Amino acid sequence: MKIPTKDLYRLQDKTQLVLLVNYSSILFSVLFSLICFFFLDIKGIVPYTFFGYTILNLINTLAYNRHNKLILTYNITSLLAMVGAIIITLFSGGIQSPFIFVLAVVVFAGYVTTKIYGQVYLVINLVVVALIFLYDLGDFKISENLVPQESRGWFAFLSVIFAVYLLGGVFGKNLLKAHHKLYKSRREVQQRINEKETLLKEVHHRVKNNLQTVSSLLSLQSRSIADEKISNIIKSSQNRVVSMAMVHEMLYKRDDYLSKIELKPYVKELSEYLVRSIKGNTNNVTVNLEIDENKLSIDTVIPLGLIINETITNALKYGIKEDSSGEILIALKKLGGNRYELYLGDNGVGYSEEIGPKTSKSLGLKLIYNLTRQLRGSISRDAEKKGTYYRIEFEEIVEDFNTIL
Repeated sequence: MKIPTKDLYRLQDKTQLVLLVNYSSILFSVLFSLICFFFLDIKGIVPYTFFGYTILNLINTLAYNRHNKLILTYNITSLLAMVGAIIITLFSGGIQSPFIFVLAVVVFAGYVTTKIYGQVYLVINLVVVALIFLYDLGDFKISENLVPQESRGWFAFLSVIFAVYLLGGVFGKNLLKAHHKLYKSRREVQQRINEKETLLKEVHHRVKNNLQTVSSLLSLQSRSIADEKISNIIKSSQNRVVSMAMVHEMLYKRDDYLSKIELKPYVKELSEYLVRSIKGNTNNVTVNLEIDENKLSIDTVIPLGLIINETITNALKYGIKEDSSGEILIALKKLGGNRYELYLGDNGVGYSEEIGPKTSKSLGLKLIYNLTRQLRGSISRDAEKKGTYYRIEFEEIVEDFNTIL
């Protein structure tokens, strides 16, 4: 299985950090053991523990090159460090030993790896510290301070240097480096996102302009044709193009144009345009919108807009005759999940129930039914009300809208 690039970089950073910690602690341990044995006159288990940790952790680190299991290598290192720190702490002063702070380094290393390991090692080491404290308070002793009085200052100094270097010189330095790398990576990703958003916005703008150009060409063509029937067909096609152009215009104007489209403003603008286009600026048509605050994908809004376009166009041309007064209703509500119900129509003269998509010669009626299928929906006519009303149940579409037929 291919590892995602982001996770691959994170794994590489953790691998480098674990190996660096291992090599640094191995180097310090061997130096510490030599200093204890030859310069601080510390004999017995303390320098042997340093030396044993050096050998075992070196084997553990070299074994990583064979099995490539970072978590295994890290946990073996942490356990070796914790056991070694406990032994050295017990034989160098107990709870007062400066080497006890190495246990904090083990906890810090756990949190650097993962939160879970950090919490686990935190609990374990808190229990260990408490047990060491209780051990010092008790009368039963199995260990004694093997650090000579005259060497305790140097031992404390070297212990602090050991802990501070691992925390600051290794963990701190690499965490800062990883932070800068992450900040740079995030800045580059954000820059690429901004570029793509700008390009996408420009695409919506150009699509809108191209559709408006097509609409203008259709308008000019309709004016030059004397046959009123053909002219009306071209005007209907123009309105369909405009309904699609409005979607891209709304996406272009919005700051969050990558999100879904608010349906109510779109339907309001489309319906007002159709009423003006067909009935003129002075008319007796009322459009009632009962639409909740719903946002739908562009792949849903475009076919939905075409359905509304065909329904309103039919209502204005055939339902509400000439200058008669009339009412158009467009209502939409969410049913649950990604299912919606659209109820729309007019209180005009209506048409016979025998007329349907199969028997009618009207392209608009066929489009309404075909577009409903495109939205994975069902359509039924409300015969109880005066005029023509449709109840359409549909599903929000997130895939590309390539064809309506």
